[in-house]
Amino acid sequence: MAKPKIPKRPTRDEFVLEELGNQLSEAFHEETTIVLSVWGKDESVQGQIIAMDSRTGKVHVATSEGMEKVPFMDIMQVNYPRH
Repeated sequence: MAKPKIPKRPTRDEFVLEELGNQLSEAFHEETTIVLSVWGKDESVQGQIIAMDSRTGKVHVATSEGMEKVPFMDIMQVNYPRH
């Protein structure tokens, strides 16, 4: 039995990752609501960043359903909700 082929996460260069980190830090310090596009998930994650854990590499987002821990490397894009 062949294993189902799981698409690999796209690679990004250090400049893209640095910009992403800067956007997350800014949203965290300004307590802004953000929308994250996450690799491998159909639904985006909307909420406010309450912590960024450098040890595990996860961003803790308070959403309307509770708290979600999103791996930094799976975050593809940071957007702001339309009002």
